[in-house]
Amino acid sequence: MKKRAIECANYIVDNKCTVREAASALHISKSTVHKDVSERLKEVDRELYKEARKILEINLNERHIRGGEATKLKYQKYK
Repeated sequence: MKKRAIECANYIVDNKCTVREAASALHISKSTVHKDVSERLKEVDRELYKEARKILEINLNERHIRGGEATKLKYQKYK
């Protein structure tokens, strides 16, 4: 589990991606990625945890924008 937590966090930090994107790339569930990065990683590698949390906070603050863009694109298809 520790190795997987580090792998998830490294992937998120290197690619600046979302939990969903990391889960898809690593072939695990998004809840597993989230738990690994937000809970397990804190005990394993504190610095990597802080880096990954920064990226996840940015994603959290931007998600309403991405959701709005997706909805906009969806309805543009119908026109």
